[in-house]
Amino acid sequence: MGKGGGCIPTKHKASFEVSDQSQPLPSTDGSSIPMDHQNPKKIEPTFPFQDSTSPKLRIFIVFYSMYRHVECLATTIKKGVDGVEGVEGVLYRVPETLKPQALDQMKVPPKNEEIPVISVEDLVEADGFLFGFPTRYGCMAWQMKAFFDSTGVLLKEQKLAGVPAGFFVSTGTQGGGQETTVLTAVTQLAHHGMVYVPIGYTFGADIFEMDVIRGGSPYGAGVFSGDGSREPSETELALAEYQGKYMAIIVKKFAHPKVK
Repeated sequence: MGKGGGCIPTKHKASFEVSDQSQPLPSTDGSSIPMDHQNPKKIEPTFPFQDSTSPKLRIFIVFYSMYRHVECLATTIKKGVDGVEGVEGVLYRVPETLKPQALDQMKVPPKNEEIPVISVEDLVEADGFLFGFPTRYGCMAWQMKAFFDSTGVLLKEQKLAGVPAGFFVSTGTQGGGQETTVLTAVTQLAHHGMVYVPIGYTFGADIFEMDVIRGGSPYGAGVFSGDGSREPSETELALAEYQGKYMAIIVKKFAHPKVK
């Protein structure tokens, strides 16, 4: 399992068819998604980024971080997003699901209260997303999965359909799931009709570097946390900043197709 958390991490600190009626599908947030296969209701994707009244396009950088490795990537990604004219990155945390007593026993540092906790309703305001989380047995951490599970009301109306999104991750070891954690997360985007945006090999020669230990892959930025005390390397941070810039350019192209 991998740990997620900060720039100075330490484990001691720390057209779409949806149903209408008949046998509703349950969702973990207590709501249900009504389905009627005989009388499907057509729902057009909203593509909110094309109609944004904001002076800038906004990419929500939504993350869960335990030991601040993922948070460090998130703040670095924001630098990349903000470096592209007409686009800004907005940092959000997802709600914590562990009890304070459990967090204390695990020596988890306090959350950064300057970064607000996101609500499901906030998601519709974004023009793009970058979701970050540590791995748990090759999949996203439960805190992030619980948040995705609470978005059934948006899925029902396909409110996020067509919105570009990508991922960044933290794992404890080199074989801890840098790629599988992203691949298993893509299902969340698929059900919402979102557009998955990997970075591929556009980062350049450094992504092929074999002489240094670094997280990250063609699927997105990543960091190795080790026992929780390892700090992100310069290459890991450079890849994170690049992913922010790359996503900002993609979001601009979605909003303004003629942008080069």
